[in-house]
Amino acid sequence: MRKRNRFKQTRTLHERLADDLARLREEARALAPGRRRDLLLRRARQDETAMQIDAWLHSPGLRPPT
Repeated sequence: MRKRNRFKQTRTLHERLADDLARLREEARALAPGRRRDLLLRRARQDETAMQIDAWLHSPGLRPPT
C-alpha cells in the first residue's frame, strides 16, 4: 500500500486563494477577449466564491443545523 505524501500548508487558504485570484485577473487583463480570457475569469470567480464560503465557515456566528 502506498503511503500518502503529506505536508503542512505554510499559508492560509484565504491567502492562497487571494494570490491566485490576483494572478488570474492580471493574466486575464492582458489578454484580448476570447475563450482563454473567459476561462481565467471563471476561475477567478470560483476563487472569490471559495473565499466567501471559507469566510462563512469560519465566522463566529455559524451554528450547526438543527
